[in-house]
Parts: sequence; structure tokens; C-alpha cells
Amino acid sequence: FAATDIMCQIPPNCDATHVTLLTEPRAENERNLTWIPIRNKKTNERNERMNFTVCISSLFGEYNNVLQYTQSLEMYRLLGVNRVVIYNTSCGPDLDRLLQSYTQEGFVEIVPWPIDKHLIPSRGWLYAEHGGDLHYFGQLATLNDCIYRYMERSRYVLLNDMDEIIMPYQHNNLMSLMDTLQKQHPNVGVFSIETLIFPKEHFEPSGRFHLPQWSGVPGVNILEHIYREDPDRHRFHRYKLIVQPRMVEQTSVHEVLKRFGQQYNVPLDVCRIIHVRVAKQGSLTLEQLNVDKRLWDFQEKLIPNVDKVLKKVGMLASENLHP
Repeated sequence: FAATDIMCQIPPNCDATHVTLLTEPRAENERNLTWIPIRNKKTNERNERMNFTVCISSLFGEYNNVLQYTQSLEMYRLLGVNRVVIYNTSCGPDLDRLLQSYTQEGFVEIVPWPIDKHLIPSRGWLYAEHGGDLHYFGQLATLNDCIYRYMERSRYVLLNDMDEIIMPYQHNNLMSLMDTLQKQHPNVGVFSIETLIFPKEHFEPSGRFHLPQWSGVPGVNILEHIYREDPDRHRFHRYKLIVQPRMVEQTSVHEVLKRFGQQYNVPLDVCRIIHVRVAKQGSLTLEQLNVDKRLWDFQEKLIPNVDKVLKKVGMLASENLHP
């Protein structure tokens, strides 16, 4: 049900560019082999190395949450992310149009992931409940692929979902956050960031960010959701990851399985994940939730940037633009 990771040692004095996988010691017809490019080769082009790459493991099911996707992408841009990599099985027409625009400017890389043409992918992580041939559209394969794909191209790789924002709370961008953490923990290659749920059922009461120009855009408006759950420490609690990719050999979703350095859990007051989604603890009342307006610190730049993108792809009328 899970993916398999196969390590290929490159022989000495071999300048290999591609690799293939044989199910027998020798293939009868080598012309029909599928050759996969080696993407983590060391390069001397240090000037082209990016600081931060976000890896989004799988997009599927005609997902069309355009507004939250745009807000998350623009939020990451403000935090200093250079590239967002999305493994795309399928998405809705509006989101496809948005992602094409981001791809053309180079901020997003779409990796086609037609896993459903070859296997019956599970739509969830629990086999007993979701069935299928392969766990959650091959999420483990895509996350590991992304680490190796950007191993020599990005200083840090962030492993999270698009409805999650890895948010510094004592710094205004990811570079100053990581510079501070790396000085304090020089041998750490894996930084675990705790996830906090902001239930999308609860709205900020004043309606301050219920903006008219976004009313026709499908999706969730993250600025309207300021109430967060306290983590339930008695249950499995999710972390997502910021890693130095060259210090990682194999990852899972919430933890790295094989690494070369140390791992550190970043305190909540330094950095946390803002995850706007369906409530995890549905029984909590509004009074039991905490107010967290950290996203509002970026609203002066975030709102016009989102407007600009949505207008560019024809989802925003110019007369409705926020002043």
C-alpha cells in the first residue's frame, strides 16, 4: 500500500545522467526501458541555488479552491519562498488557469502526476477506510522526489500542504527565522513545525476582510478565520517540516525517516503552521478557541497582491479592486 524507495549507487568514474529499474537481472529488450533523469547531481552553479522551495505532495479530485491557493502562494512569496512545486493529478478549471499563470512566471513548477492512469490511488491515508492500490495518490513518492529534485537547487525545502502556511511569529520572513534557528542549532537538518487548526466554520465577526472583489472567486478566504484550536496533546499531533535537503535520505509526511543531522521541534511561539480547514475538534465552542490574527500583519501587501493575480487570470473585475 505504501511506495517503495530504491537507492541507486552511481559507480565510480561514471558520469551518469539517467537511471532505470529492472525487475529481472537483464532486460530482454532494453529499448523499451523507461529512463529517469538523475535530478540531484552536484553542480557548480551555486549562483542559481534558491533559498526556499515548498513541496506540495498531491493535487487531485478536481480541487478548485482558488482563493485559498492564491492567498497561500502570495503569502509564501511575502515570506521569501522562491519556488512552489506541485504534483498535479487533477484540479478544477479555475485553479488550472491560476496555476498556468504562476508557472509561466516561474514561481510554480507543476510536475504532472497521472498516478490514477496506472493505479487506483487511495484518497486517504487509512487503508481499511479508503482502500486503493497506493497510499494517498503516492504522497510518499512525491515528497521524496521533491527533496531529491531540489537537493542541489534549494538551501531549504518545506514539506507541507497548500492549505497550510508555515508562519514565523518572531520574524517577518523565513530567511531571518532560519538564520536564527541555524545559529542556535548548527547541526540540525530537520526542523519540525507544529500544526494548529483554524476551523473554517468560524468567521471573524466584523467581516472586515469579507471583501466584495473576492465574492465570485471559489475557495476559502483565510483572512476571515482567526480562531484556532489548542492542540490535543492526547492524540497524534501533526508536524510538517523544513529540511536541508542534502541532510535527508528518506522522508515520510510528518517526520524524516533517515537523515544525516539532528532534528529539532521548533517552539510554537517561534513558528507554527496556520492550517485553515474543517475543525479537528468539532465539539469546541467559540469561547474555547484562541484568537490568532498573525495573518493580518501581512494584509496591507497580501490583499493587493492577491487582487493583482486574480485580475490577471480574469477572476476579478477591476472596478471591485480594494483601495
